[in-house]
Amino acid sequence: MALRNIATLAFFVMMAFSGAYSSVVYRVGDSDGWTSRGLVDYNKWASTKDFHIGDTLIFAYNNQFHNVMQVSDQDFQSCNATSAISSYTSGSDTITLKRPGHYYFLCGAPGHCQAGQKVDIKVSLPVPENLIPSPSPSSPYGSSSPSASNPEEMSPSSTLSSAPAIGLAFATVVLFLLGFEF
Repeated sequence: MALRNIATLAFFVMMAFSGAYSSVVYRVGDSDGWTSRGLVDYNKWASTKDFHIGDTLIFAYNNQFHNVMQVSDQDFQSCNATSAISSYTSGSDTITLKRPGHYYFLCGAPGHCQAGQKVDIKVSLPVPENLIPSPSPSSPYGSSSPSASNPEEMSPSSTLSSAPAIGLAFATVVLFLLGFEF
């Protein structure tokens, strides 16, 4: 377990040196929050987001009527909250996503999960912003990549350094070897 924590720390240090990645805070259900009133299709809500390691979920709800239970995939599918991995009851719970893979959450109040108060959050590794190429203008010939015949099209901003990519690849291999799921 300690080796896994060291690998995770190494990954975050590598991210800091290789380029900008800023974590995102998501309020589950946006302005409607965590509710069983049928106002939010939580899985549809989650499908419109790109969750990454380091991002934070905020579950906002009335704790007299609701809670948040992190459960296994099987318990998520069957709406079983009796053997939760973690349970939260504050009414404003903050959960940081620390590993890639699926996080399954549901409300453990009777009937709430069955009414749709559950969400599957799929977390992936972050991609540093300096590894995302900026879009280039379309050419009349259908190619948008710069060519050696037009050196004015080539600029430092349109090329990527291989060092961050190598660091990201290394971190991915280390995490894979340590048993992280992708």
